[in-house]
Amino acid sequence: MRELSLHILDIAQNAIKANAENLRIAIIEDTAEDKLIIKIKDDGIGMDSGTVAKVVDPFYTTRTTRNVGLGIPMFKTAAEQCDGYFKINSQPGVGTEIVAQFKHSHIDRVPLGDMAQTIITIINACDQMDLVYTHCVDGRGFRLNTKEIRKLLEGVPLNNIDVIAWLHDYIKEGLNDIYTAAKQEAI
Repeated sequence: MRELSLHILDIAQNAIKANAENLRIAIIEDTAEDKLIIKIKDDGIGMDSGTVAKVVDPFYTTRTTRNVGLGIPMFKTAAEQCDGYFKINSQPGVGTEIVAQFKHSHIDRVPLGDMAQTIITIINACDQMDLVYTHCVDGRGFRLNTKEIRKLLEGVPLNNIDVIAWLHDYIKEGLNDIYTAAKQEAI
C-alpha cells in the first residue's frame, strides 16, 4: 500500500467486522529515537492463537469474496522492511492489539498518509463504535475521542454531514498544530 493510513483503515475494518465497540488508534512519531509506532487495539471477538498465527499468512483469509488476505501480511512486511517489527496480541472474547514499529527515517518507509480522512472514513463506517485516536509527534499530542464528542452533540449523529466536515477540519488542524510545533522546536 502506498500509505500507512490505508493499513490502519484495513485493520479498523477488521475491528468493525469483529463487532468491536471500542477502537483505539495511537500513532507515535519520535524523530529523536527515529521511530514511528502504530498501535491499534479493539475489544472485538478476538482470535485464538492458531488464528493469530495464520493471519500473517497472505494465503489465509476469513473473507468469502477472495482467497487471499493481504492486509495484515503487507503491514507486517512494511514494518519489518523498515528495520521495525510487527506483533499481534489477541484473545477470544477480549479483542486484538496490533503494534507496528518502523524506523521513521527509513528510505523505504511509505508516508503515513491522510490520517484525517482515514479517521473520518472509520467513523462513517461505524459511527456507533467509540474511537479514540491519539497522535504524538516528538512529545506534542493530539487526541480525538468520539464518546466525548457524542456527549457534546446531544443526539446529533457523528455521521451527520456537518459533523463530519467539522471533525475532518478539527483533525487536520490538530495534526497540523503538532507537526508545526515539532518543526519549530527542532529549529
